[in-house]
Amino acid sequence: MDMITNDLRDDILSGRFAPGDRLLELQLSEQYTCGRAAIRSAIVALTTEGLVEREENRGATVRRISITEAIQITEARSVLESLIAAQAARHATEKDHAELRDIIEQMRTAVGNDEGKAYSELNRVLHRRLREMSGHDIAAELVANLRNRAAHHQYRLAVMPGRSADSLEQHAAIVDAVVAGDEAAAAAAMTAHLESVIEVLHRWGDANVR
Repeated sequence: MDMITNDLRDDILSGRFAPGDRLLELQLSEQYTCGRAAIRSAIVALTTEGLVEREENRGATVRRISITEAIQITEARSVLESLIAAQAARHATEKDHAELRDIIEQMRTAVGNDEGKAYSELNRVLHRRLREMSGHDIAAELVANLRNRAAHHQYRLAVMPGRSADSLEQHAAIVDAVVAGDEAAAAAAMTAHLESVIEVLHRWGDANVR
């Protein structure tokens, strides 16, 4: 059942199921070649994570996240991910450093080729690897849950014209600080990156009000 939960989660995070899409047990059981009990269990798990919501007489749908909620999620992430960046700077190995540099180069290639979807996936990979390198299991678990809940807005950010180039340099600054072993600089770079995300989300919210 965990495998079905993981597959459904990945399909939601990748945009295969969009916010508001209904999740019908019969269709999903056919799609994932499993019993309806496994689908039901996956839906319950993802409801707990905040990715899915269930309503009476409507069933389960991919949860819509408002701009206000996305901003609050990012504010919470900023506190936790700054800690993670600092811990990654303390604990990352030479092998980790090489991997982080390689991810940044792949991100540069994606930006150069205007591949928003590829950049979005690399963004996810970089943040995930920083969580793993930090060794701070509690912060990593909390951040993973928060990022998943706001995944749709993160994808919109990645494909927004010009945003990937700005984001790339912010991520490069984080990696440079981690590689240098500078905990304070890594935390500050992560904070600056997520403050930039919050600024864009605020602009989206203001545009929707007008």
